[in-house]
Amino acid sequence: MAKLTKKQKETTAKVDTSQTYSVADASKLVKDISKVNFDPSVDLAVRLNVDPRKANQMVRGVVTLPHGTGKDVKVLALVTPDKVAEAEEAGADYVGLDEYLDKIKGGWTDVDVIITMPSVMGKLGPLGRVLGPRGLMPNPKTGTVTMDVAKAVSDVKAGKIDFKVDKTGIVHAAIGKASFDAEKIAGNARELINTLVKLKPTTSKGIYIKSIYMSSTMSPSIQIDTKRFADD
Repeated sequence: MAKLTKKQKETTAKVDTSQTYSVADASKLVKDISKVNFDPSVDLAVRLNVDPRKANQMVRGVVTLPHGTGKDVKVLALVTPDKVAEAEEAGADYVGLDEYLDKIKGGWTDVDVIITMPSVMGKLGPLGRVLGPRGLMPNPKTGTVTMDVAKAVSDVKAGKIDFKVDKTGIVHAAIGKASFDAEKIAGNARELINTLVKLKPTTSKGIYIKSIYMSSTMSPSIQIDTKRFADD
């Protein structure tokens, strides 16, 4: 087992693993224990009482974080010529169609989000093996397949993220950067958690949110009190 460095011991000692924290206190603490020489992401891991193997218990959706993600999201807009100007004006980093489809076929996936139109989805089908594993396949449920390309691009640039419960019942999401004010981290965290509460499947019985942990890159996890988000 690897030994902890002096700095790691100091940060670990600041987290009381015997207690749970409010979102506000966790947001302050995660800033205090983020001692790396870059601006780390702040992440939430929310364990839900669902069985993702059952279609009626799959939890997925989108949320617009009120304070953004702190990340420069690279957006590719795969659109027909009549939508090119619209996508460019909205701030898409890459705009086009056939030339980018060819690049993707060749293995290029240097983007964070792909937005397209319903009429283009047929061309993306054969690229599922490339885009699917990377979470890049556009989906109407996440607003990335739409005729309102400008709004979709603007929303993603402003902090809209999509999430999906994994096979172990956990939703992982980046909600900001450690350089954010604690209030902004807390605001983004609450927005995601409250969105998950609204998406509770009717077939999920008992305690829905089993645990919530906040952490930054290479920091210890901080357990958040789930009672605030419990069922009425």
